[in-house]
Formats: sequence, structure tokens, C-alpha cells
Amino acid sequence: MFKSDDIVKVLIPNVVNVGYDYRLKSPANIGDYVHVSVMNKPYVGVIIGRGDSGLSESKIKNVVAVFDFPGMSKSDLEWIKKMSEWTMMPMGNVLRLIVNVPDAFVPPKLEKLYSFNDDKKVRQTENRQAVADAYSSNDNQPMSVNDVKNIARVSSAVINSMIKNGTLKETDYRIKNTNNNFIHDYSNTGNVVLNQEQKYTADEIAKNINNGFSVFLLDGITGSGKTQVYFDSAWRAYEQGKSVLLMMPEIALTAQFMSRFESRFGEKPVVWHSNLTAANRREIWRGVANGKIRMVVGTRSALFLPWQNLGLIVVDEEHDGSYKQVDMGNYHARDMAILRAKISGFPIILASATPSAETIKNVKSGKYKELRLKSRFGGAQMPTIETIDMRAEKPEKYSVGQINHSGNLSPSLINAIKETLDDGQQIMLFINRRGFAPIVHCKKCGWTAQCPDCSVGMTYHKKIGKLLCHICGRTENMSDVCPQCGGEVSTFGVGLEKVQEEINAKFPNAKTALVSSDTMMSRQALERLVSKMESGEIDIVIGTQILAKGHHFPNLTLVGVVDSDMGLFGADFRAGEHTFQQLFQVAGRAGRGDKPGRVLLQTFQPEHPVIKSICAADRDAFMAQDMESRSIAKMPPYGQLIAVVVEAQKENILKKYCSDLIANAPELKGGKIMGPIAAQLYQIRNWYRMRFLVAGDERANLQPVVKQWLERVKQPNNVRVKIDVNPQNFM
Repeated sequence: MFKSDDIVKVLIPNVVNVGYDYRLKSPANIGDYVHVSVMNKPYVGVIIGRGDSGLSESKIKNVVAVFDFPGMSKSDLEWIKKMSEWTMMPMGNVLRLIVNVPDAFVPPKLEKLYSFNDDKKVRQTENRQAVADAYSSNDNQPMSVNDVKNIARVSSAVINSMIKNGTLKETDYRIKNTNNNFIHDYSNTGNVVLNQEQKYTADEIAKNINNGFSVFLLDGITGSGKTQVYFDSAWRAYEQGKSVLLMMPEIALTAQFMSRFESRFGEKPVVWHSNLTAANRREIWRGVANGKIRMVVGTRSALFLPWQNLGLIVVDEEHDGSYKQVDMGNYHARDMAILRAKISGFPIILASATPSAETIKNVKSGKYKELRLKSRFGGAQMPTIETIDMRAEKPEKYSVGQINHSGNLSPSLINAIKETLDDGQQIMLFINRRGFAPIVHCKKCGWTAQCPDCSVGMTYHKKIGKLLCHICGRTENMSDVCPQCGGEVSTFGVGLEKVQEEINAKFPNAKTALVSSDTMMSRQALERLVSKMESGEIDIVIGTQILAKGHHFPNLTLVGVVDSDMGLFGADFRAGEHTFQQLFQVAGRAGRGDKPGRVLLQTFQPEHPVIKSICAADRDAFMAQDMESRSIAKMPPYGQLIAVVVEAQKENILKKYCSDLIANAPELKGGKIMGPIAAQLYQIRNWYRMRFLVAGDERANLQPVVKQWLERVKQPNNVRVKIDVNPQNFM
């Protein structure tokens, strides 16, 4: 305990620092949250130790206030330190991830709020539906204009028009300083009975709930009931008074999952995600901080809630790429969750039907314990998986109006769709490419539609009649004539809109729906689609990876993959692993009910090891082969990589700084520094980009070397440097 007038070191978010000295005006402990100022700007900081700057007392500022709710434990502070060392994010930036709810530290505000009047009969536009979804995702509580704008992503003009027509109604409402909306007393309802395989797995985990740190891989095929197994573990930890985090990708936060949770625990889950209002974020953050909220379902950012007595973390779909954060610092939430569990001494469960190479290696080395679920719950069978050799099958043309178009669906797939429709069952067509066509070009002069701000072609989206950059979101009008020579502009390649056009032409009576980030702007939009699938209002759903996991459609018996080869030949050494995971998850949507499922993969490479392994449902053989080649090449998980990405708005400044880095590059024992080379996406939002890649063997300690290297060269003010430890993306 520090006394009044003691000098303490305070870690500040958003500032590159290792802590600044301040004078206390009241007693406090290490880990307490405090209000301080830096250059007259207010911050919420955390006391991390005794002051040691040696500054004269006259230069040391006072702590403005010590907040009265529980602070961080010593293990939490150790986690921040270790995470900073591993990711090379400054400790202050790690803290920023935790104290990212500024409203949590101030009294509740009195502001004008608006309720949603769903009885008002007005024309429903896409923007108004987005507003309705924003309210739905927050249990239809009144919201401020800023909340509506931030969550629905609509303009002030849209909101003002809805206020004017009475759809949004002004409501005087003081945000209450209470956590009652999110405080639940969960119970063991007994509504779910585990089968013998699930019970054995759950009991094995239960033996270690109180035995300190351990990592379990819950390895179960799609539809095997992994969720109910980790629900059992969550209940056992919760029952003992511990807090529990169930972490999952955002697209897996479905109504089906919420329903299963409520059935198992008797109350709705507290859900932490990106579309919460400021008031709800405040309420949940404070509820977790004071220990009144002890079970949360959330995305990767839920890991940084101010947990008290955290006793179990579950990382569902642990292989999923969305756990890798690239915006507010580069970290992998799965790895940081394991680090947190290790430091604090509690178990963690990684669940997946297609575990990552890193996890598989740790299982083989004995660091993690593997528990397998080999059969689908309820007796459902895995689908049969077959290839369609597109070298032998030529898609037939289809007509829209009087114009013929080249088809993209093989006769075999078309026949399978017809048979499935005749049997009254549903179909999923998967293609992980948004829009109508990815290439717009002129056959006469060779002009291609490029984004002027990014080094990428613009995709034609027929639904909106515009060209769209999938990197920066820029839109431009689509023209029929070339802007350079006046020649005819044509499109090339296939996106999901084009697949829907072909399906509508060949099966005009079938009810279709598109699922992508362009059409599913909120979880509520996705839930409406799921509801229509369950009620039989949709015959054929055409979608991207949003549909790859987390959904259970009992009447869906046919899955067709339009372009199975799309991800096989990228520059990323993980291309094979990611393609296998994606296609295997997609295949797992078929035949989850009483009827058997069938999966058809259109491919020009039926002999490719990834395709052959998927058809044989032999994940282990494929991953063994893939990991052997990585071991030879010393690629992760058998080696380490650190990407150093340098960005500048002027190419000459970028090249000069990169030259200075080359001149000061250190010699690495057991490793090397490669580059710089132009990034695969050389220009993004008018910033030019170069990449270095630092490679070392499995036990190399690369971070200190990279840190010292970058400190040797003065970084210009107009240059950005991003460090990515074990990068998942090489663009």
C-alpha cells in the first residue's frame, strides 16, 4: 500500500512510455486505476510500481484521483508486460486495449436519447433497416444519435429523417449507474444430456479445472457437439465462483448459439462485441471490473475486459483468422489468451474441427492435451465429398434477357441442385469472392479499373451498379465504355452475385439469397437469413466465408463449392492450411440433420493434396504433410517470423528510410533479415508500403534484435512502422 505523498510510477495508454512518476494525494495500491494528466490531456492510467525517475519534487504532478473500483492484479500487470515483449507493442498501447471504455471512469452522462418506433409504417430502406438492427442488437434500449451512427454506420441525414418521420422518438433518459441489465444468476438447467463421448471429454477437462494452468484442444468434427462440452466446463468453473470467458469469432455469435447458451444456463449470455452502445459498454466493463459479471461471451476484445478471478477461457474456432488483430496493434488473441492463462494459472480450452498448425504442434510436443470428438451428435453422418473436374466438364451458357453469358456451374453441379430441389431440400453454394466480377477491363486497349488510392483492381458490384475497392471502400460509377479509348468495357471472373444470376436463370422458381459482408451488415441481418433458412423460405443460399461455420441447417443437404482452387496458390505458406480449414468447415454445413449430406467441389486441380485430403476427410494426413514441409523450410510453427512494414505518403522518403535501415541491419545468429521489397499491396489509401521480413529458428529470440535495430535509425515524423510478430497476412 502506497501512502499519501508517495511517488508512484503510472502506466499511461496511448503514449509510448514505460511509466511516468506522479505524487499520490490519497492511499493506493499497485494495479489501481488513477486519473492523471500528460501535457494537460487527461488519461486513465494504472499504478505499476514506485516512482524512480529521480525528478525534483517540483516537477512531479499529482494524481488527480484514484478510482474506487478494483484495479489490476499483479498477474494482470505481468501479462501486460509479457504481451508487450512478445508483440513489440509498447506497454501503453497494450493498456489502451484494456482501458478502452472511457465512460467507465466517469459518472453516467445525461444525454438526449431516442427510442425506436417499430410500429411506425414508413418505407423500409437499407439504411433504416441498419438502424433497426442497431436497436435490436442492444435489446431495443433507447440510444443517443452518436450510438446510432456508430453502430448502424449511417449518416446524420438518415437519422434526422427518421426523427422527422417519427421512426425515432425522443426519450428523456438518464443512463443509470447500474449493472442490473447484465447481472444474471446462471444455473445448471439440466436441459442438455451429454452423450458418452462428450461426457468422457467433459470429465477429463473437469479433472484439471482446479489444477492450475493447462491447455486442452477440444478437437471435434463439425456437428459433434463441442459447444455443449465446453459449456459443461464453463459451468463447473462458474459454480466455483470463478469468472469465465467464452471467446469466439464475431460471425459465430449467432442466435442459434445464444439459444443454446440460454437453454443450458437459464439466462441470456452477456455478449461483448463491436456493436454495443456506449452505455452498454460502460455497464458491462464496470460489471466485470467489480466482479458482478462473471460470464461473458465475446469477440477477441473481450479478452481485455478487467476480469476479476478469471478461472477459464474457451477459444472457440481457435484456428480462425479473425483472432489476429491488425488495427490497434498486432497480436493474436488466442496466443495472448494462452499467455494470460499461464501467468494467472488457470486452464484454457481451444475448440476446433480444423486446429491450427501451431496448436497441432503443441499437442504433439505434449504441451497441450488433445480430446477428440469423432462422431456427430444425434447420430448424423458426415457428408460424402466429391470433386468435379472442371477440365473435363464445361459449364453451359445461360441467358439474361436476350444476352448469353458464360456459365460457372458444371453440369454435374447443376444436376445435383435440380435433384436436391426436387427432393424439397436446401442447397448452399460457396464462393469466397464478393460482388459480380473482380476484373473490369477493355479488350481493345487493355485498360483495367484500378483504385486510384490502392494497388488493387476495383470489383464490379452489379447490385449497386458500381465499382468498389475492397481495401479502402472507394466507389466509382461503372461505365460501358473505356475511359481511355472509348472501347467496350467487359467484366472477367466470377463473384457470388454472378453465381446468383446464373442460378436465377437456370432455376427461376428457386428462392435464393446472398450472404456476404455486403449483404449482412449486422448480426440481425444474418439472423433473419438463418430464420428464413430454418423456415424453408430459402432454397439456395449463395455465400462467402460468413457461412463457413456456426450455422446448423437441418434441411441443407447439398453444398457446392464453385471455385475450390481459389486459395491454393497464394504466396502465403499457410495457403494450403487455410484452404483446407475453410473448405472443410463449409463441407461441414451439409447433412447435419436426419438426411445425408453431399459436397461437390468444382476444381481444376482434383489431384492437389488439399483437395484429395478434404475428399478423404483425412485432416491429419494433410496437416502432417504440410507441417513436414514447413519444418524443412523452418517456417512457423518450426521457425519465427517478424514482419516490419514501413509506410509513407512520399515514395522518396519511404525509400530513404528503408535504405537507412538496410545500412544499420544487424547480423543475426540463426536467422536473417530479408528485404526491403514492395508489399504485395504497395499502396493503400495513398500510403506507399515496403516490407522487411526477419526470420529465425524456433528458439530464436528475435524481438530484442528487431527493437535494437529500429532504435538505431531515427524514424521520420511522416513515416509509419508496423511490427507484426508471426504475421498471418503477407499483403
